[in-house]
Amino acid sequence: MRSLSPPPSPPGGLDVRNLTVTYGRSVRALHQVSLHAPEGGVVALLGANGAGKSTLLRAVSGTLPLRAGQVVEGMIRFGPDDLTGRSPAEVVAAGVVQVPEGRRVFSDLTVEENLRAGMLGGRRRRRAEADENLARVHELFPVLAERRRQAAGLLSGGEQQMLAMGRALMAGPRLMLLDEPSLGLAPRMTERIADVIRQIHERGTAVLVVEQNAALALELADHAYVLEVGRVRLSGPSEELSRTDEIRRLYLGEQPEGEDELSSSEPREPARWAG
Repeated sequence: MRSLSPPPSPPGGLDVRNLTVTYGRSVRALHQVSLHAPEGGVVALLGANGAGKSTLLRAVSGTLPLRAGQVVEGMIRFGPDDLTGRSPAEVVAAGVVQVPEGRRVFSDLTVEENLRAGMLGGRRRRRAEADENLARVHELFPVLAERRRQAAGLLSGGEQQMLAMGRALMAGPRLMLLDEPSLGLAPRMTERIADVIRQIHERGTAVLVVEQNAALALELADHAYVLEVGRVRLSGPSEELSRTDEIRRLYLGEQPEGEDELSSSEPREPARWAG
């Protein structure tokens, strides 16, 4: 792994150390991956299709067994809690929630029923606390308040993404894992989702985001990691990474200064990456 600058290591936050994950008996998806997401920070994961980004999120959230995956080596800690091999409910109770790729809202339930479902799986909360969290979600997403009695399946794709994020926020997380939040959304809605991520961060919730729009991911994040074939190839502050020739060429679609555009007979396309 090449690192531009040492990642911040304040107490607390998410620490992934030497994580190796396999699917089935022989498919190794992650190889000795280490990552730090500081408390209250925003960290981005970049990489091509199949690099292991979504696998890393699933390992943290405890949902790997749902995909026949397992952690065979390494450690996952969030603050004082060891999350290695813990169930999704235990991970939520520790303060970590995941918004999966594809939203996955309960289409037959109303918007409010979907939001209140976000209170399940973690520690039991008082009704007053649930109402307070609901009010905060409505403040972030006014459209969800307006459509609280509407079936979630009737919402637009962008509104369903808001609902999925709002449902996660109902658990009062200290860390939110976002898997492709802008996937399939129009540019205007993507900007709205990005603004909400900034607000979530400003309110003290850390964010670990996998995002197909590399420019957006680097703009949102303080620090970023590049995964390649299940390994961390590059890491550093987002501002520094965005200036490297490798990132500019592969993820931002730019031609670094001084590079001969005709030096290769193959057309160069910016890499597209998703879960």
